[in-house]
Amino acid sequence: MDLRIFTEPQQGATYDTLLTVAKATEDLGFDAFFRSDHYLRMGSGDGLPGPTDAWITLAGLARETKRIRLGTLMTAGTFRLPGVLAIQVAQVDRMSGGRVELGLGAGWFEEEHKAYGIPFPKEKFARLEEQLAIVTGLWGTAPGETFSYDGTHYQLTDSPALPKPAQSRVPVLIGGHGASRTPRLAGRYADEFNMPFASVDDSERQFGRVRAAAEQAGRKATDLVYSNALVACVGKDDAEVARRAAAIGREVEELKANGLAGSPAEVVDRIGRFAQIGSQRIYLQILDLDDLDHLDLISSQVQSQL
Repeated sequence: MDLRIFTEPQQGATYDTLLTVAKATEDLGFDAFFRSDHYLRMGSGDGLPGPTDAWITLAGLARETKRIRLGTLMTAGTFRLPGVLAIQVAQVDRMSGGRVELGLGAGWFEEEHKAYGIPFPKEKFARLEEQLAIVTGLWGTAPGETFSYDGTHYQLTDSPALPKPAQSRVPVLIGGHGASRTPRLAGRYADEFNMPFASVDDSERQFGRVRAAAEQAGRKATDLVYSNALVACVGKDDAEVARRAAAIGREVEELKANGLAGSPAEVVDRIGRFAQIGSQRIYLQILDLDDLDHLDLISSQVQSQL
């Protein structure tokens, strides 16, 4: 079971804070550092110091880290044109020496679009499908050849399809709870399917849909990695768990029911339940980015037992 650190910088984090967490992620032996792609704080609070851009952040981290994978859960398709996104991700992949992964979603948070003047189209899912076709098509075009695409929402003509990523294939992540369209897209385009903030039972059902969709697309179900994203709140005793829950404005019992919360032993046991239904990777949503002792505890007493 891979453990990855997943951050939500729109809730309040500078680049320096993210760099500190990314370096701790690497030093403590975690597999990857991922971040969300949002421009507006969710919930109460002033939102200071303000948003950071996902791919600018990852470009910086690409030069400051050596081992960990770097990526997004999920890049909002509404924020970037697909041709530009393909260039950005390929460049950051080269800057990192081939350690980048692209999580790509349709975009959903309307308020942040209004706040920063970003169009919020109704037909987001259809656009996402075209974006996936274009990004993967550009990367998959042989050097010296061109790529064209004539879609409803996007048209490309004789693109040189450059630059190429350092990796022969940048892993593409697709995720979500949708029962039909999401599995279909994952079955066709994804290297990894991520089920965010879901129960074991709901994850098992969705993994089954994605496996079936992959086979319908002419792939093997095992071609994909299956993963979960879950909030983490681990403590060496009840008092420490309660303190960490309070710091992120959550209740302990709610976190135990819906995330990975409790003692290291409790969290290891719960991760085991996800492993039993086929989850191969867990993204630990870390909401208090100043609490590096939390990461140390998870590394030494949870990750070490997996």
